[in-house]
Amino acid sequence: MKRWTLRSVTAEAKLLLIGIPVFLWTIIPVYHMFLFAISERESATSGRLWPKSPTLQNFDTVFNQRHFYLSHFWVQLGNSLFIAIAVGLITLLVATTAAFAISRLRVRGGRTVLNMALFTYFIPAAFLAVPMYKTMANYGLLNNKWSLIFAMVTIASPYCIWVLKQASDKLPYELDEAARMDGATPVQLFRLVYLPLMVPSMVAVGTYALLLAWNEYLYAFLLLSNETDITLAVALGNFLAADDSPWELLMATGFVYALPPAAIYYAFKRYMVGGLTAGAVKS
Repeated sequence: MKRWTLRSVTAEAKLLLIGIPVFLWTIIPVYHMFLFAISERESATSGRLWPKSPTLQNFDTVFNQRHFYLSHFWVQLGNSLFIAIAVGLITLLVATTAAFAISRLRVRGGRTVLNMALFTYFIPAAFLAVPMYKTMANYGLLNNKWSLIFAMVTIASPYCIWVLKQASDKLPYELDEAARMDGATPVQLFRLVYLPLMVPSMVAVGTYALLLAWNEYLYAFLLLSNETDITLAVALGNFLAADDSPWELLMATGFVYALPPAAIYYAFKRYMVGGLTAGAVKS
């Protein structure tokens, strides 16, 4: 049995005093989104804590694309999924190879390149939206999903490289020396030694990049315009263009759109916490 002491009770009380407000602050907007999603149009803004006649009709309307703004729901959801997965995989490839070169191969000027990449975060991403738009226009990539993919990889890569580099620095260099003594090439060292040991951090940064792309709105709004090419995040914004927005359908669509990233986060939560903090504390 756990023995309760004054110190442990005080610690638990502090955690509760912090945790309960944070939980309420997080869950109340989600609850109101769900409340709107299961309400009829007339009662969606009634202010009640629970609708008189809860219904799943709004979700049926969304899934069957029975509204003007939802005519390409499944295509736009597929666009979001494709872009997010592509950004996660490409960012993972770029960040993993770059971190390996900087940390393990110690290429000349690698740390300088890393510091210069991180320096770009001093400029808000919104300020880079117009230059990014101009760049994509020069290369003929506007209204192409790859323009958004390349833009998001550019934004996510510096942080992911830094995280993987910090995690890589914690690996003992004796492993590399032993592999080289056995005749391993840099490619074999990367594939057989580096990758297996970096899996937790790689899952973390890949998930981070995927969720970053999934939730992106500004760049998706600027770079994509065709109804069949835009992401669902941009399509949700179109609801607000109506004079009398169907809030119940907007919230139902938003609730569906929020489920995949929530599932991904909780599936890889263990890797996210451990991987994104790897190297933050020196032992």
